[in-house]
Amino acid sequence: MSMSIILVVAPPNGTVDGNFFTYTGMRVVFEEDEPKNFTILKATSAEFPALNGQSVSYAVLEFPSGITNPPHTHPRSVELLFLVDGTLEVGFVDTKNNLFTQTLQVGDLFVFPKGLVHYQYNADSQNSATAISAFGSASAGTVSISSTLFATNIDDNALALSFKTDIATIQQLKAGLSPKP
Repeated sequence: MSMSIILVVAPPNGTVDGNFFTYTGMRVVFEEDEPKNFTILKATSAEFPALNGQSVSYAVLEFPSGITNPPHTHPRSVELLFLVDGTLEVGFVDTKNNLFTQTLQVGDLFVFPKGLVHYQYNADSQNSATAISAFGSASAGTVSISSTLFATNIDDNALALSFKTDIATIQQLKAGLSPKP
């Protein structure tokens, strides 16, 4: 006699049925025209509660031509990126400051190790690109390097010394990252 056990964290209303295990938030990828801005559609435990405790999440990344997903890290997960449309330059920096890059074609996979700084860039000036990323965590987290350094209140003197530049340059960088009114 076999027995199935499904471990899930029940939703607040307590109803666990097929709807609980279904996420429809990615349908818009197939309903919209090509994106005008870089977009990320996520399916993490925040958007899709059935993932809570399942150690997996997903994202669709849409890159208009000439757009980048700036350097960032995922502190709680590896990222496995699958290119489904266009071409994409990708890379990460390891703990010895070695840069590993690749230009991906449709059908290629690239792995970004957990916690390492990485980026994606659509260098094609004519065509968009679309990728799907899988994460080994229901809540991988994202730390944007530029925002973390220049859109917070880290002291201008500390940043100027760290980057071997002057305070005016740091203030220009901060101004470029501040929200537009």
